[in-house]
Amino acid sequence: MLQELELPLPNDFHIHLRQGEALVNYAKSAGEQFGLVMAMPNTEPAIDSPELVKKYKEEILAAAPNLQVLLTFKLNKNYTEQELLAMQKNGAVAAKYYPFGVTTNSQDGVSKIEDIYPTIALLEKLDLVLSLHGEEPGVFCLDKEKDFLKHLEKLSKTFPKLRIVLEHVSCVEAVECVKSLPENIAATITVHHLILTLDDIIGDSLRPQNFCKPLPKLPKDRDAVRAAAFSGNKKFFFGSDSAPHALEKKQSLSGAAGVYSAPVAVPILIEEFEKENKLNLLADFVSNFGADFYKIPRQTKKATYVKKEWQVPKTIDGAVPLRAGETLKWS
Repeated sequence: MLQELELPLPNDFHIHLRQGEALVNYAKSAGEQFGLVMAMPNTEPAIDSPELVKKYKEEILAAAPNLQVLLTFKLNKNYTEQELLAMQKNGAVAAKYYPFGVTTNSQDGVSKIEDIYPTIALLEKLDLVLSLHGEEPGVFCLDKEKDFLKHLEKLSKTFPKLRIVLEHVSCVEAVECVKSLPENIAATITVHHLILTLDDIIGDSLRPQNFCKPLPKLPKDRDAVRAAAFSGNKKFFFGSDSAPHALEKKQSLSGAAGVYSAPVAVPILIEEFEKENKLNLLADFVSNFGADFYKIPRQTKKATYVKKEWQVPKTIDGAVPLRAGETLKWS
């Protein structure tokens, strides 16, 4: 029985690191787990200018100097080509699209995606990636992602050279849509969408630590996400969408959406890939495929994991982590 596993240093192509004092701990924790992270811009205030991109990268590296950081900026208006070039120069590799009101700090999100097509055309020209939070506003919660897919299909046809990532896929229809579209359309998969269904949020009791956007859905949806992750298809790669919130923000009358998975994501992934007898595909999923899609070098450094049980703390960095209090098999 396997007792030790060596992997390329994992990359996380979708993580939330917050701002201010909280950023320091979250960035340090990320630096202990990953060689590279791609930081999301839906902070408050949002990362939506060349100056803020540069400042945010500096703040992250001050907390975790050995961490390789890719930046995104919030696509909440139309930008000039000069602004986009400055974003690239300051470390941004992608523009992140949030529909209005669908998730944390999306009150400045876009109501109609066609309104920002001029900027999307420039993204294609400059070879910047379009990163999508793929949920349709004003739709029943379990149908939001499915109903958004018409926009993805239209974007693919309108901008055939644009690299697009549908983030944190969570339903059968999204997986099948990404598979059906050209090679420049990819998707990230989170560890929590690999293991959770709606039952893990509101089944026998309310578990706010598992509440996130998009919602984990039915068992058939989780099974489709798992099949994509374990398929060896280069269109699907890891992005944790680790989104920590202070305890008082999760356990309140209006609980915040987000799963804090960064400290436990890789051990859980090893366990899940081992269950499916797919450990030979884990390095590509957690490191290589994402690097190839974003046109950056693959990791050359390695990380070694050992089969040694440990108990996940009930809080880490002031937030409740995924599988808090449970025993994990890999360290």
